[in-house]
Amino acid sequence: MAKRWFMVCIGLWLNATQAVTVVDDRQVAVTLHEAPQRIITLLPSLAETVCVLGACSRLVGTDKHANWPASVKALPKLGGLDDTQLEALVRLKPDVVLLAKSARIIARLEALGIPVLALEPQTSSDVQRVLRTVAQVLQLPQADSQAELVWQSLQQQVNKAKAQMPAHAMNATVYLEASTGGYAAGEASFIGEIMRQLGLKNIVPAQMGPFPQLNPEYVVRANPQLIVLAQPMVLQLSQRPGWSRIEAIKQHRVCAFSSDQADMLVRPGPRLGEAAQLISACVQRSFSP
Repeated sequence: MAKRWFMVCIGLWLNATQAVTVVDDRQVAVTLHEAPQRIITLLPSLAETVCVLGACSRLVGTDKHANWPASVKALPKLGGLDDTQLEALVRLKPDVVLLAKSARIIARLEALGIPVLALEPQTSSDVQRVLRTVAQVLQLPQADSQAELVWQSLQQQVNKAKAQMPAHAMNATVYLEASTGGYAAGEASFIGEIMRQLGLKNIVPAQMGPFPQLNPEYVVRANPQLIVLAQPMVLQLSQRPGWSRIEAIKQHRVCAFSSDQADMLVRPGPRLGEAAQLISACVQRSFSP
């Protein structure tokens, strides 16, 4: 009888360890009763986070922009923030959907009984927190330790990038164009924080928000010494009124990254260390004697 009771207690303990409750960025407590084996992500940085934690094989679908690591390119693409394909998503029978809190589909998924975790990192500390949260959701052994290892590796990459910055480029003013339409990465953004760690001075102060849309005249007046943007957008620079007077353009200090490289700069995920190295290399080239 005692042995049977002992086995019942062990069974109850094992079941208890299979449940995890986390609080997402809506401040909603979400409980998963077992480790999810079928995961859908609707934000590229969240797919990257799942994969860097070693659980890429659990992904069964992603948003249309997810493209790293290469293995996620073959997964079903389910649209974006505003055009998620609900029926296709439901057919994949996810155990949980990880998405941005601004995604329009959240209420519909919850009405269907599909667990939803809304995570939308905006700052570097948010990236660290999301790493830890996703590791807990995955129910990895020593989840916090695994998330911390990834974070420490990211920080080591940032520190290495900082050490390679040329001394005469410290405090150089920079404008990073995050997307078409004049959306810039400000001091308050995750990549803005990285640039500050590297010793660069952002022309977009924190009070303007993480990714404000700027009037082109603002950039002309700020006169940055360095411009960072994606390659397709560099073709438009010469057509922008007054931009030929900007110091960065006059001194040919414009870093135009490929689309894949630019993804690292605008995704608040585990590749921020690589983004720091890209910017550092850009500064080294641009400010070489």
